[in-house]
Amino acid sequence: MAPPPPIQDHQGRRLALRVVTMPRETNHYGTIFGGVILSYIDQAGFVEARTHGNHRWVTASIDRVDFKSPVHLGDIVNFYTKTVREGTTSVTVEVEVEAERCAGCDHVPVTMATMTMVAIDDLGKPIPYKAPATA
Repeated sequence: MAPPPPIQDHQGRRLALRVVTMPRETNHYGTIFGGVILSYIDQAGFVEARTHGNHRWVTASIDRVDFKSPVHLGDIVNFYTKTVREGTTSVTVEVEVEAERCAGCDHVPVTMATMTMVAIDDLGKPIPYKAPATA
């Protein structure tokens, strides 16, 4: 049985992940490593792809990622997703990242990425994601 689809906001986005930043994720400037945010973007893309079928989903590509604002220790980071294109074996997912600052609870845009997720079989070959579940 498939899980119910996540609730969408007024922009059609779904909250895929919500994380609290920790000291081990900080660089020597006291902000969160960009690679940590990229890892969470990858996970959020998987969460969105999984709403299209219970398959093995892999990341085929992530478009350019420009960081607009740093993420600080203790911020809560929200990863919103939206499917923007559906192919036969892949979906294109937009991921918006927003930080909730500890002080003042301001919501600050951090970055955005567009990624392509592909459904694969046990041999790593692309499969139609509308096929019966493989995972």
